[in-house]
Amino acid sequence: MTLSSAAASAGPVEDTFLAPPFGLLDYIRRLRANQLSVITPEVFHRNLIHSRLFFLDSYLVNKPDYIEQVLLTNQQNYVKSQFARTALGPLLGDGMLLSEGAFWRSQRGIAAPAFHHRRIAGMIDATGAETEAMLARWQGRHEPFNVAAEMMGLTLSIIARTMFSIDVGSEIETIRQLMDEVVARPASLLDVFGLPSWLPRFYSRRFRAAVAAFDALVARLVAERRAETGDRGDLLSMLLAARDPETGAGMDDKLLRDEILTIFLAGHETTANALSWCWFLLAQHPEAEARLHAELDRVLGGRTPGFADLAELKYTRMIFDEALRLYPPAHTIARTALGEDHLGGVRIRPGAAIFISIYVTHRNPTLWPEPDRFDPDRFAPEAVAGRHRFAYLPFSGGPRICIGNSFAVAEAQVILATIAQRHRLRLAPGRPVEPIAQVTLRPKHGIWVSSQ
Repeated sequence: MTLSSAAASAGPVEDTFLAPPFGLLDYIRRLRANQLSVITPEVFHRNLIHSRLFFLDSYLVNKPDYIEQVLLTNQQNYVKSQFARTALGPLLGDGMLLSEGAFWRSQRGIAAPAFHHRRIAGMIDATGAETEAMLARWQGRHEPFNVAAEMMGLTLSIIARTMFSIDVGSEIETIRQLMDEVVARPASLLDVFGLPSWLPRFYSRRFRAAVAAFDALVARLVAERRAETGDRGDLLSMLLAARDPETGAGMDDKLLRDEILTIFLAGHETTANALSWCWFLLAQHPEAEARLHAELDRVLGGRTPGFADLAELKYTRMIFDEALRLYPPAHTIARTALGEDHLGGVRIRPGAAIFISIYVTHRNPTLWPEPDRFDPDRFAPEAVAGRHRFAYLPFSGGPRICIGNSFAVAEAQVILATIAQRHRLRLAPGRPVEPIAQVTLRPKHGIWVSSQ
């Protein structure tokens, strides 16, 4: 089966029921192993797909107007889905990614100053320093290496330093292994069948051990910071200083733990994956790589970029945006309808599951001509101005757009520019690259490269 959207017949199909061309057991197996494997070519052309599996009424939304209704104009009717809560709840608890309503608004208000553009300028210096330190470790390396693993370690170091003022260098491999266990966990069969959330979910011993290890790490971090008297001005200091406006109470250790782990997961996993796909795409498109180097030579002349350089690194940003289009790390948005609604002419019943496949929408041929082709010029200013704002949503959209999206883009520009000035990465032969969609969209076997 091909995932190519170009294979489908031309023209959108409005509001239809589409039965998957798989038997039930094969569909479940595919869904749990790799969510991309259940996407058939015709799906890319459908605006709204209704399906039912046992107790679960679900809709795949693939039209920007409908996506805007779910995420913005009627967003109060759509809450985080049971899928997200059971997949990430044991790790992230009541953190900002999963919370709702007034509680979520309070959490976001507390964290927002940490991502203000004035603070991002300081974070960029740390990003450049961490990238230079990684490149120093690359010196003398002649054998192929997994650049996806390198990006994961780099962004983990950056988020630890910028958000929490800590060095996790000695713990990166342990944290990475723990994150792999959490992110690679397949969907629960109870959720696939739409069974009630009060039924207990099974979590493997390795998964429980991974969560316990994260808990121990965060508990130590919070205890050490509580013992200090000064304010480091980072996100952790902001969380510790936050007070309920009515009661004056601060965050307890449980909520602190949830927020810290949310930032760790969202703050490095997605950016690392997006950067990995950038190197994969650049290695196959020498003309784009040449334009990138021309821009870097003109703007930087070999130096590490600073915050003031980012506005001039336009093509560098366009490469990152196009990589996010083709391989969006947060590949699916899942919501549950609280009340009745209508998308187009279709009635959405209370309790229905709403899925926005960012991967599918980003390859919808009615929105993106030749959607499978890597073309950074799709993100030239004039092209962006003529596009529906919900045709491209790598960071979600509406009020719940990723709070760290500006930092993620700036961080990626610095990392791409710094590495590309020193190395031209080429795909290692005999090392297949396969995208796998579970909690995030990752390269299943990594991305092995050599440097030229």
